[in-house]
Amino acid sequence: MSVSGLNRIEKKAAFSLASVFGVRMLGLFMILPVFAIYGEQLTGYSPMWLGLAIGAYGLTQALLQIPMGILSDKYGRKPVILAGLVVFLIGSVVAALSTSIYGVVIGRAIQGMGAIASAILALAADLSREEQRPKVMATIGMFIGLSFTFAMILGPIVADAFGLSGLFWFTGFLTLLAMLMIQFMVPYSVSKAPRGDSVALPEQIARLIRHPQLSRLNWGVFILHMALTACFVTLPKQFVASGLALENHWQIYLPTLIGSFFLMVPFMIVAMKKQQEKPMFSGAVALLTLALFLLWLLPNGFWSLILSVVLFFTAFNYLEATMPSILSRLAPAGVKGSVMGIYSSSQFLGAFVGGIVGGFVASRFGENSIFLVMALVSLCWLILSFGMQKLKKSKSFSFATTINCEEKADEVAELLINMAGVIEATVVHDEITTNSGQQSAAVAYLKVDDKTVDLPAIKALLQQKTS
Repeated sequence: MSVSGLNRIEKKAAFSLASVFGVRMLGLFMILPVFAIYGEQLTGYSPMWLGLAIGAYGLTQALLQIPMGILSDKYGRKPVILAGLVVFLIGSVVAALSTSIYGVVIGRAIQGMGAIASAILALAADLSREEQRPKVMATIGMFIGLSFTFAMILGPIVADAFGLSGLFWFTGFLTLLAMLMIQFMVPYSVSKAPRGDSVALPEQIARLIRHPQLSRLNWGVFILHMALTACFVTLPKQFVASGLALENHWQIYLPTLIGSFFLMVPFMIVAMKKQQEKPMFSGAVALLTLALFLLWLLPNGFWSLILSVVLFFTAFNYLEATMPSILSRLAPAGVKGSVMGIYSSSQFLGAFVGGIVGGFVASRFGENSIFLVMALVSLCWLILSFGMQKLKKSKSFSFATTINCEEKADEVAELLINMAGVIEATVVHDEITTNSGQQSAAVAYLKVDDKTVDLPAIKALLQQKTS
């Protein structure tokens, strides 16, 4: 088994789970580039209902993300993921059969009830070692980004060939494909990662929501996805008005998204090589704000739209790719599951609010005003980002121990935090019920500077204090 790279099971888990996540997000995203046009053909259409249909999945996703993760901890990852995919399939069928905007809203809300993101991430944690887990999570993140790109390209093509209902039937087919992958491709999980690292714990959520640094990222991803959803209430219409037929929109999205990926590379190089992550982060938020102002200010000419959209997606892709990494480094030791649960819920809630705000602004002040409102909100995020702390390079480790009481756990945590290279130390002690009765279980979670930490000394201390 390789220590420096993914082993066979981790590779299989990374690519199969990333594929399932990507396929499901592809089905959710494909509506974005076409619904502003095709939605006008539905009974009961209005800009407000249009925005609600685009963002409806976000509300149910946000509400059920953490509960579904907790259920997966109790009943198993695969059963909960499969149940969520069945619910998502039902929502797709409801939307496909609907001839009114109200039915599509209901279908999209049901789709969101299949909130399996937290369960998939928990299963990925179960199937990977601590030191390889970031690579597995990065693979999943990459596939989410690719799914968005493919959705922008496939959405107009599928809708042109089969109509809006065909788009939802295609989403249903993708869901069946994801169910087969979960059943036959994803490895079976026997041993589990530490619970706090994979699943949100309700008792921690209120405290973490108030965390001054984490809250900046939660608000950030909320605003990012609010802006994305709100802009797509009108953006496809802007392209049609500039003279580009809807079925040809993929010809714009493909080079635009590929170009934005290349343009974000300098941001990432400077951030990582020069350790300028905070300035580059604020710079990306500033670029997002600029793109939104340009969409509002410039006339709806073809090339001005292209320029603004390229800038928008350069910023969007950079922020979408880097925020989870920043989040994992800011997360206190031992609570990554809760931190990711709050972050995911904020992301989906932003998508819901973006649809509502986009529809409301379009109906009251005109569709072009959406860009101005989102630009002002993004400007608030830019101001908020200036208060971010400089990030420290760190790694996280967890060690199983035999500590049998809370007093001993507090003592060991105090010793650990005073060791060289240890940034944070949390020792969690709990009583668990097994077939043989009550047993003690404890895990030491550490966030360390890997250049100065002495891991053998830490292991020796834990062995000495728990023997």
